[in-house]
Order: sequence, then structure tokens, then C-alpha cells
Amino acid sequence: MLILSRRADEAILIGDNVRLIVLSTDGETVKLGIEAPSDVAILREEIVVAIATENQRARASASAREWFGSPRGVDDGS
Repeated sequence: MLILSRRADEAILIGDNVRLIVLSTDGETVKLGIEAPSDVAILREEIVVAIATENQRARASASAREWFGSPRGVDDGS
């Protein structure tokens, strides 16, 4: 991991086409601006983790339904 200190209005270049700019700081909060081509995905890590966790839960639930079958009176869409 590379650790850098930056002040407001200073930037970090990532590769040839991504620029990370510190817009402002306020205590422990930092506002960042990201300049990147439209084909570069920029995602918040906590959202990616939440989606992955939910997908795992859905797969586990689907496996349980396959193993035990759908509860009586519940239409499983088949």
C-alpha cells in the first residue's frame, strides 16, 4: 500500500488517465474528485461489499430451497 499526504487542491495521478484530486478536508472527512474515462468503473467499496454479501445470502437461500423445497403454499415461480 502506498500512503501519501495531500492538501486541498493537490492531486494524485493513477496511470495515464485517472486523476484523484483532494477537494477539501474537514476533520476526519476528505472530499475527493475523480477524473477518469467513462469506461473506468468507480465504485464505493462498502456498496460492492454489501452487494457481494447479499448475493451470497441469495445463493445460500436458493440452495436451501433446492434442498428442502419451497414451503407449503408458497409459489416458487416454477
